[in-house]
Amino acid sequence: MRFRYLGTDEVEELADLWSVVHEQHTSVAPALQDVIASLGADEAWRRRRAQYRNWLTEPSSLAVLAERGGVPVGYAMVTVRENPQGSWDRGERVAVVQTLAIHPEAEGTGVGSGLLDEIRLQVAAQGVRDIELSALAGSSDDIRFFEREGFRPFVTTMVCRIGGTGARD
Repeated sequence: MRFRYLGTDEVEELADLWSVVHEQHTSVAPALQDVIASLGADEAWRRRRAQYRNWLTEPSSLAVLAERGGVPVGYAMVTVRENPQGSWDRGERVAVVQTLAIHPEAEGTGVGSGLLDEIRLQVAAQGVRDIELSALAGSSDDIRFFEREGFRPFVTTMVCRIGGTGARD
C-alpha cells in the first residue's frame, strides 16, 4: 500500500471513494435518512469537496490517499484545531479525522489501520497528541474497528431534525 498526500487541486480524486462511503452511510443508518440522504449524493459531494479544499488551505491539514497497485482504496481527511484549555487535558492542538473512507472491497485488508497509523505519524510530528473522529451511530462494525485501533467513546452527538420525524410530540 502506498500513501499519497493530496493538495486542493487534487481533491476531485476522492469523489468516487467518497460516493461509495456516502452510499454505505445511507444504508447503515436508516433512522437517520432524513439527515444523511436529504441532499442527494451529488450535492453532498459538492459541499464536501468545498470543505476539503477549504481545510487544505491550512498547513496542518492532511488529505491522505491510500493506493494499492495504483488503485485508490481509501483516504483520510484530517484537520488540526487549537484546543482551548478547558476541563480536559488534551494538549494545545487536536487532530480531527473529518473523513475516513475505505472502499468496501478493501475492508479488512489493513487499509483503515494503515491510514490511521500514517495519520498518527504525521500529526505526532506536528506536536499533536490526541486524535478524534466521529463514527456513524448505526455502524457497529466501524465502532468496533475504532476501538481496536485505540479509540474510546468520549462525547456522543445526538441529532434531531426540527419539525420532522423524530421530534417530540
